[in-house]
Amino acid sequence: MVLECHSWIVNLRHSALAVLVAVLWGLNFVAIDFGLHPSDGHGGTAAVPPLLFVAIRFVLVVFPCIFFIPKPDVGWKAIAGVGLFMSAGQFGLLYLGMALGMPAGLASLVLQAQVLLTVLLAARILGEKPGKRQLAGVVLGVAGLAVVAVGRSLVAPVVPLMIVLAAALSWAIGNVIVRKAKAASGLGLVVWSGAVVPLPLAALSLLVDGPDAVVGTLTQLQPATILSALYTAVFASLLGYGIWNRLLSLYPGSAVVPFTLLVPVVGMTAAWLLLGEIPTPAELAGGLILLAGVAVAVLQRRQASPLKIPQLTRT
Repeated sequence: MVLECHSWIVNLRHSALAVLVAVLWGLNFVAIDFGLHPSDGHGGTAAVPPLLFVAIRFVLVVFPCIFFIPKPDVGWKAIAGVGLFMSAGQFGLLYLGMALGMPAGLASLVLQAQVLLTVLLAARILGEKPGKRQLAGVVLGVAGLAVVAVGRSLVAPVVPLMIVLAAALSWAIGNVIVRKAKAASGLGLVVWSGAVVPLPLAALSLLVDGPDAVVGTLTQLQPATILSALYTAVFASLLGYGIWNRLLSLYPGSAVVPFTLLVPVVGMTAAWLLLGEIPTPAELAGGLILLAGVAVAVLQRRQASPLKIPQLTRT
């Protein structure tokens, strides 16, 4: 009886941590929006170059943590791959899409397509054959994305949505690289792979936005941009991914990944309350279909509680 009670407490604590991560990641989209469009002190807004903003974020992710966290036990090729796809590619495209007009709440929803894309890429690259349930979820999710795209095209350009979808694809590629690498230290992989990001994206921002925009932003950083960068680096990246990777090391992915379904719920609610974003009926309907597809793909019938007591050995 004592053991059963203790097990229930452990499950509840870890479930609460998974929910906390979903909340941190959901609020992350609103924080990004605030950072990209800070007040200029004169009643207007000052646009921040999105690629430069990502570079600033990962400077904060990497330093000073890289001096205290050992290099993960994976090859440099894997570290570079994770940095290029899961960090630079995902967030560079996400920030770019949001800077071009993609609403924060809708971005939190569309980015969940990474779950469906990961299923397809893992089947192709890792030979992890998806079951009928997963394939049905992918088809349903794609249908939801199509409805979102059509609904979005009726009220605004669809290009930002496509860019965020490309960000989801980049995240999915990063997921496959992480799964193949099987690093023991998830936080170490976040920090060390993050070192790949700042210089290439800062250089790309110089090329795209021009030296004047980059220097002007760095010399006149607004408080909202600084706070946004700190939130995204400390809470979303280091704390969020640190907890998440720890849970993935203790439990099967099927027990942890479903909690990501809460991310767009938090993201869209926060965007509604803080930014006044209200999705169109078509976007909302498509989003619900997309989430249903993700749920079908990742949820499994189980008789135990959401997070079982893990075995001592890792898989």
